[in-house]
Amino acid sequence: MRYRTRVTAPAALLGTVAALSVAGPAHADPETGTPGPETLGDPVFPGLGNDGYRVSSYDLDLAYDGTTRLVDATATLTLTTTQELSRLSLDALGLDVHEVLLDGVPATREQVGQKLRITPAASLPARTTATVTVTYTADPRAALAPTAWVPTPDGFALCPQPNAAHTVFPCNDHPSDKADFTFRITVPAGLKGVASGRLVSTEDLGDGRTAYCYRSREPIATELVQITVGDYVIKDRQGPHGLPLRDVVPTARATALEPALALTPNLVSWIEQRLGAFPFETYGLLPCNNDASNAFDFTGLETQTLTLYKPNFLLQAEKSIGSHMMHELVHSYFGNSVSPATWSDLWLNEGHADFYGLLYRYERGWTDSLGLTTMEARMKDTYARGDQWRRTSGPVAAPNEANLFDSQRYLGGVLVLYALRQQVGEGVFAAIESTFLERFRNASASTEDYIAVASEVSGTDQSGFLRDWLYGTKTPRMPGHPDWTVTPVSSALRQPQNRPSAPHDNSATL
Repeated sequence: MRYRTRVTAPAALLGTVAALSVAGPAHADPETGTPGPETLGDPVFPGLGNDGYRVSSYDLDLAYDGTTRLVDATATLTLTTTQELSRLSLDALGLDVHEVLLDGVPATREQVGQKLRITPAASLPARTTATVTVTYTADPRAALAPTAWVPTPDGFALCPQPNAAHTVFPCNDHPSDKADFTFRITVPAGLKGVASGRLVSTEDLGDGRTAYCYRSREPIATELVQITVGDYVIKDRQGPHGLPLRDVVPTARATALEPALALTPNLVSWIEQRLGAFPFETYGLLPCNNDASNAFDFTGLETQTLTLYKPNFLLQAEKSIGSHMMHELVHSYFGNSVSPATWSDLWLNEGHADFYGLLYRYERGWTDSLGLTTMEARMKDTYARGDQWRRTSGPVAAPNEANLFDSQRYLGGVLVLYALRQQVGEGVFAAIESTFLERFRNASASTEDYIAVASEVSGTDQSGFLRDWLYGTKTPRMPGHPDWTVTPVSSALRQPQNRPSAPHDNSATL
């Protein structure tokens, strides 16, 4: 995934989602319950997510109108309260909400900023399972900020990361609250609807429309959901150990894109040898039908089981795209199967994705963007930049919203992993990786969780070593390379800068 500019929603937009009170049952007595907190306390996005409950499943029913280009939708959430709630909230932006039901009963609703507040007729007790159903209309072409919608000439695709899934469906929009997903996508004749997971049914509705139903075998973080509509051909092929691979390709470009799509089986074989069996029920690529520079400001995005790409990127030679395709594939393990507990833990996703993407590149003798051909040479170059990056972008595991997706989380993260491997040896490092992935599969994990696993598996307390690398303001000495030096911070970089992020995982990085 790559940096996208994130700005405050314009006043005109906020006006469309300003406080909207709807007739319904009276508000619950505040003495009998407490409103759920409208935050999960994320250090990077403190306004993201909601507390007081956890979501176990989402059932999304979307109908795309090819004439109006609008989406009529119903989102059904099954949740369990963690406290007594007189009110709960969902993240929601730019959605024209028509009705909210709580366990089938109309509930009072109010849209304030990026929150949809829901007040039941009576407080929900703690440890209670409840169903929230929201009926709404969305416009994929709306000028939202942030937005997950990628309009295409024949439909849309999604890029929800990091903070935009709630522009598509009301949700608890934080990677720490993963849930099961079912998708029903209704489309007019000539189009297909596809989503994360596996196709479980196709229904001809008899009026030229078709409904496609997909279901995830594993839970998904909201920022990793993919739903797409378009004139697609579905290309099925077999991966290692019978893994079903499916690519969702614009019909007019299917032949031209085939050389890139055919690379996936060997990519999966390579990473399985290092990280174990692929963690999901299927994998494939979605080169959606939009190459415009402003369509989405990244090259690839690791939406679960179906990685989003700009088609033109995949028309390049293998040596130009192979390591990037590996980067996105690695996210199936680090980022998707094991999601970050908070957005400050992003280095776990991106550092690992770049680490294995670079190993894949150098193993094939391909030069990188700096003309280097070995991991050691690239890490020596990155090491020299360490103090400058810490000054301008902060420590590796302490990002802010402005620098979340810059090089410090990517190559800076690779440098941390390289240092750990130098410290413990390749065999122990591989055991740390596999233990971490197994222990936190289908869950979320923090930087402290990774440190704990590294200490446990290595048999030595690695907390001081890793915290210096992850949180220190100075670059530590590199184990095994006492001759490596860090370039002094130049006078031009002496003051911290809150600058836009650099691309995270494009071919220039790898």
